[in-house]
Amino acid sequence: MEASFLAAVNVSILALAVIFTVLIILIFTIKLLVKLIPYKAPPPKARPSSPSASGNQDDHVAAITATLAMHLGKSPDEFRITNISQP
Repeated sequence: MEASFLAAVNVSILALAVIFTVLIILIFTIKLLVKLIPYKAPPPKARPSSPSASGNQDDHVAAITATLAMHLGKSPDEFRITNISQP
């Protein structure tokens, strides 16, 4: 029984040594690759702007102004929308 127990301990120690050796090799390989090939972030994507964007925004402002005027019961000349932001 002692021989099988010692054999099991030896196999376990050998397995742990192999696992940690491979992990150490991976760590140093990754560190080397990071230094040799640094990460470069891709440039931010620009929003495509359509030629009718300003005309479309004017339509939106007119619709919002008319809706607010009707909801508040006021004339559209009594207030002015100065800024509309989109998320």
